[in-house]
Amino acid sequence: MKYFIIFGPPGAGKGTQSTLLIEKYGLRHISTGELLREEIAKGSDVGKIAKELINKGQFVDDKIVLDIIKDQICNRDSTVRGFIFDGFPRTISQAEAFDKLLLECNKRSVNAVMSLEVEDKLIVDRIRKRAEIEGRKDDSSIETILNRIKTYHAKTEPLIAYYKEKGKYHHIKGDLPVDDIFKNICSIIEGLKNE
Repeated sequence: MKYFIIFGPPGAGKGTQSTLLIEKYGLRHISTGELLREEIAKGSDVGKIAKELINKGQFVDDKIVLDIIKDQICNRDSTVRGFIFDGFPRTISQAEAFDKLLLECNKRSVNAVMSLEVEDKLIVDRIRKRAEIEGRKDDSSIETILNRIKTYHAKTEPLIAYYKEKGKYHHIKGDLPVDDIFKNICSIIEGLKNE
């Protein structure tokens, strides 16, 4: 069982690359954003809390996110060969809790963290375009977009040092064409096959 994290600011292309990785390697994609949007659409209690926080550009409480993740990885079916996590973990506390969760559920650890690095200006352009194409309200406000980027830099970027220390971190230039980014990610994954 492999556990990969695709990391980067909002709009970096994590979802696009995750889709390609699912097709090539048969991984199950776990996007906390998608799972939370499903809860919001259902109108669940979790969804109501998440909607309020997301609309302000803030992160959802760690316990809520970890409960959703635990349900996905501990209750998997036997055909799943691995997971690609998109948008999780977002903080050091989530990463530490995730490490414990993987050990408890499967006696495993994260195999690699692939970080898509993109400049803030390009991120804003990408998110605004995505909002137009997909009609995502959480992407439509420039104030919310800038707050999400600011929150990413303050709370999520410290994960770079966390995963570098564990020897799991891999930097990828995120402003290249989609196919080039995918080739770079595949090279990292192929390099891990013998580990």
